[in-house]
Amino acid sequence: MALDRISVVIPPVGPWRAQERWYRWADEVGYDVAYTYDHLTHATAPGMWLSEAFTTLTAAAGATARIGLGTLVASSVFRTPVTLARVAMTVQDVTGGRLVLGLGAGAPTCALADHGRRPEPREMSARFADVVRGYTAVLEGATDWDGTTLSFHGLETTPAPDGVPRPELLLAAHGPRALALAASYADTWNTYGGPGSTALDPDAYWELLGRQADGFARACADAGRDPSLVRRSLLLGFGRVRPTTSVDGYLVAAERAEALGFDELVVYAPDSPAGMDSDPAVHEHALSRLR
Repeated sequence: MALDRISVVIPPVGPWRAQERWYRWADEVGYDVAYTYDHLTHATAPGMWLSEAFTTLTAAAGATARIGLGTLVASSVFRTPVTLARVAMTVQDVTGGRLVLGLGAGAPTCALADHGRRPEPREMSARFADVVRGYTAVLEGATDWDGTTLSFHGLETTPAPDGVPRPELLLAAHGPRALALAASYADTWNTYGGPGSTALDPDAYWELLGRQADGFARACADAGRDPSLVRRSLLLGFGRVRPTTSVDGYLVAAERAEALGFDELVVYAPDSPAGMDSDPAVHEHALSRLR
C-alpha cells in the first residue's frame, strides 16, 4: 500500500487574514487536504484566538480551488448528531464536495469549557459512538433515533441538499472501543498515536503505530469488513517525531508510514504553535520528491 494522499493541518490560530495565506499556499504547493482542528480551548494556544472549524473551512473554500478541506477532528464532546450533520452537509455543499469530515472523541478540556464539567474517558467514548451512529442515522433519513447518551426526535428536514453526496467520514481512533467504531463506520481511520504517545522516543512511537495498525486490521475482521477498503491516515508532528524539520526527515517519515500500511500522511503547516514551526521550503521540496 502506497501513500496516495499527503495532507496538512493548519491550526485555527489567529484571525482569518493570517490563516488564509496558508490555505492558499497548501492549495498551490500540492497538498491533498488542508485540515483544521475543532477546539474551544487548547494547551498549545494559551492567550490565542481559536476560530471555529466549519466556519473556517467555509472561508477556505473561497480562497482555494482544488484542495480537500477537513476537520482533524470535529469534537464529539460538544457536537451532536443533527447539528453536526447540518453543518457538515452545508460545508460539503459550499465546497463542491471537498469536505473530509474528521470526527473524534474530543478533549475533556473542551467539554469543561463548553458546559462546565469534565467527563470521564468511558463517558466520552460512549458519546463519541453516539455522535457517529446518530450522524449516520441523520444522513440515512431517520426522523427519530435513540442512542445511549444522545437522541433526536421529530426531525422533519431532508438530510442533505439535492445532489450533494455525503462527505468522507474520517474517525480518529486509538483504543479498542474507538478502533471497533472506526472499523464499522469510517471511510478513513486516523491516528496520531493517542494520549501518551507524544512523549515516546521515535522507535517506540513507530512500534506503537504498528500495533495500532494491526489492531485496526483485527477490528475490521471482527466487523466483517475488508481493511483494504478503509483509508489509513497518520498525523505526525505533535510529539517527538517531527517530519517537517528537514526534507530527509519528511521523506523518512513518509517511508515508515507507508511501510506500516498508511496511505495518508498528515503534517503540520509551517506556521503552527507549540514549537511546530517549519520552513515552507521543506514542505515544498519534500512534496516534489514524493509526487
